[in-house]
Amino acid sequence: MSSQEHKMKIWNLIKDMKIGMLATRHDNDLRARPMYLVQDDYDGTLWFFTDLDAEKVFELEEDNDVCVSFADPHEHIYVSMTGVGRVIRDTTLIESLWNPFVAEWFPQGKDSPNVGLLEIKVTKGEHWDMDTSRMVSAYRQTQGAAGEVPTQGEHEKFGTTQ
Repeated sequence: MSSQEHKMKIWNLIKDMKIGMLATRHDNDLRARPMYLVQDDYDGTLWFFTDLDAEKVFELEEDNDVCVSFADPHEHIYVSMTGVGRVIRDTTLIESLWNPFVAEWFPQGKDSPNVGLLEIKVTKGEHWDMDTSRMVSAYRQTQGAAGEVPTQGEHEKFGTTQ
């Protein structure tokens, strides 16, 4: 996917956001829903808990291409990651990733037969870090007024096709 250094950069951008919008395909439609990130680090794979009877599980059986996007509008950080998703039931991994937030969604506990994990192997993506302090915003407006294309902060693509 990308270098270890870049993976750390991506992790530093998304680790505090926790909620990503997962998009899957349902027939000819794209559907997105919020998902809670449950891991403590990032190595090119994203992990989310899921109910094994959820519609997204069946959608992944038909088409496992997914997109997960994260946004922090207060910090002006946006990340979009594309990859391949699959659902697994690994009790050791479930045990290691279980947390009180997830427990709220699964009242029968981590041993419930419906508890599964959504694994997303990220293949590519891009991120934007738009520093919009007042001074930077004023400078960008001045650039635009002068007919120059204002800078938009940092934008970088990563992965298999850049």
